Amino acid sequence: MFSRFSFRQTAGLAVLSTLLGACWPGGDFGRDAFGDRGVATPKEVLRARAEVAGEGITGNALLIEYAIGDGRVVKVILNVKGDPTVLTPGLHGVHVHSVGVCEAPFKSAGGHFDPGPAGNTDPDVNHPYHLGDLPNLAVSAAGEGHLYAYTNRFTLSEGPLSVFDTDGSALIIHKQPDLGISGAPQSGVAGGARIACGVIRRLGSQP
Repeated sequence: MFSRFSFRQTAGLAVLSTLLGACWPGGDFGRDAFGDRGVATPKEVLRARAEVAGEGITGNALLIEYAIGDGRVVKVILNVKGDPTVLTPGLHGVHVHSVGVCEAPFKSAGGHFDPGPAGNTDPDVNHPYHLGDLPNLAVSAAGEGHLYAYTNRFTLSEGPLSVFDTDGSALIIHKQPDLGISGAPQSGVAGGARIACGVIRRLGSQP
């Protein structure tokens, strides 16, 4: 089913998350979740991690790639906490950015991950169809945020969609929510200012 998913599908990433959540309740990747669905049992391929930090913000992200039949899907688990005056309660945009460098104010991470040949890394243009786009992070009144999502827009393994290209990639948390629309350059519709960043690093293969 993943080979038929369009990376530019107008329904966006939320549909993919919902679809996978229905197939894999509770994030259970065991055979029981697939017994009567006609879907190949997923096999873990690679893991990656990002230590996320910003002013008054710390956290980590775990990314796990699975092979499912002839397709690939990446599970993203992000947990952060911070000063509620900085990591404010509500929704915050989260994206994979195109350069694996996190130098405050994190402009060093470049635009959104969106490899060619028709890519456009401008955060607000051609949005939300960038391959590095992820759902918003929900933050509590105590300044704690959690994100659990699936995507087949990028991979950890080698290939044209790998986040481990020549200049690497980074995970960025934004000050504002991602509105899920396209806008003019620097309009901020994808989340505006960058408040935390973590370089994505490979953890290794699984048997």
